[in-house]
Amino acid sequence: MRPMKHRPFIFLLCLALALPVARAADLPDLPDLGEVGAEEFSPAQESQLGEEIMREIRKDPAWLDDPLIGEYINRLGQRLAAASNDSPRNFSFFVVKNNTLNAFALPGGYIGVHSGLILAAQSESELAGVLGHEIGHVTQRHIAQLVGKQKKLGTALLVAVLAALASGNSQVRGATMMAGAAGAAQAQLAYSRDFEREADRVGLQTLEAAGFDVRGMAGFFERLQRASRLYENNAPAYLRTHPLTTERIADMENRVMGMRYRQVPDSADFRYTRVRLRVQSQPAADALRTFTSLVESTPGDDSLRYGLALAQLRLGRLDEAARELAELRRAAAAPPPFIAILSSDLAMARRDAATAIEELTAASRASPASMSISYALAEAYIAGGRPQEAAREVRRVLAGHGGDSRLWQLLSRANAALGKRAARHRAQAEVYILQGSYQAAFEQLELARKAGDGDFYEMSAIDARLREIRGRAQEEQRRARKNER
Repeated sequence: MRPMKHRPFIFLLCLALALPVARAADLPDLPDLGEVGAEEFSPAQESQLGEEIMREIRKDPAWLDDPLIGEYINRLGQRLAAASNDSPRNFSFFVVKNNTLNAFALPGGYIGVHSGLILAAQSESELAGVLGHEIGHVTQRHIAQLVGKQKKLGTALLVAVLAALASGNSQVRGATMMAGAAGAAQAQLAYSRDFEREADRVGLQTLEAAGFDVRGMAGFFERLQRASRLYENNAPAYLRTHPLTTERIADMENRVMGMRYRQVPDSADFRYTRVRLRVQSQPAADALRTFTSLVESTPGDDSLRYGLALAQLRLGRLDEAARELAELRRAAAAPPPFIAILSSDLAMARRDAATAIEELTAASRASPASMSISYALAEAYIAGGRPQEAAREVRRVLAGHGGDSRLWQLLSRANAALGKRAARHRAQAEVYILQGSYQAAFEQLELARKAGDGDFYEMSAIDARLREIRGRAQEEQRRARKNER
């Protein structure tokens, strides 16, 4: 599979021009990119486009829907973004299940990284260096500049192409090759190298300001450059999408020499995230063999024991997983959310929701900002026949994360268990709205209005939401009828 073509954004724009053009009007509330220049393509328009692309990416099986891993990559990314002085924009980071080495930036501050790149990073500073580079592409508005150079653009097609290439959709890759856009992208290579150098500069500054080892960024790119001689035409995706040259590596190394030397140990979260990804990337039996061997050969590494416990849990070997969990607790070095969720998953596998709730409640007090713990606690409350407490926990977190579709789905389930039909359908409508499925959301809100068990405030909120999305639902229905013809 070929991942997101991020560097030669022109490559995608040429594809959009070479294939039958989809009109921007076919998607609601999207900017008409063909009529804006770089200076006119506002951050608000970028966000609109990015949100639509992300809706498509989240539907793809390659989207990694693991709260613990997503929480880590966002925490790392936000630390870097906070250290960048170039833009106050919001960022969101996510992981794609793909064993290739790649990372990419999308309009609106969305930054994706392939699981293969996280596993290939030899230190947390290396991973941070890649994210810092992508943050540089966003803060310097490289995508906006390239979009602004295009006079005609099918916005709907661009959304589909960017989303598919982000996850490595092979059908779109084939269409790209047939479009013959590679030659056009080659003509823009010098311009793209300018962007890469600028992103390197900003990335190194961000890495240093965030407290990481700046050698991590240069070291990662230099190792990729050395490895590229072995790949020929099958180079890692990051080399295809981020052109590396001897001059660029030398420029990075020169900049690093002028920066302060700093040794930065990897965080436990980085080590545990990589182990969790590694377990998920293998069949359960293979993961068990791998981590049994690793624990025997490296007994002092607690993250490897965590991987062994995960593999045992996947295979249903609950007693063995419990023994490894007990060893991890004695080591007292593991990140609390990883251990709490492993413990709760083990308890839930034993159909012991009460123990899971006890474990997660304590973990929530210790890590109140952990979304992964809040998700798991709500799930445990529902499974344990305590939906009222599940709804209370979800509403507490929703106050600061109203755009989280997982929370709305949990709230819908809790309300269903409570027999609150209006509240259930209203929460499910919010899930569909966040997914961009406005007709389905409209239908859920109509069901909520007819349920007859909502109080005054609930019904007022339902009516307001109905008025808000009625037009979008009608437009979506019109497009569906048009496509059927």
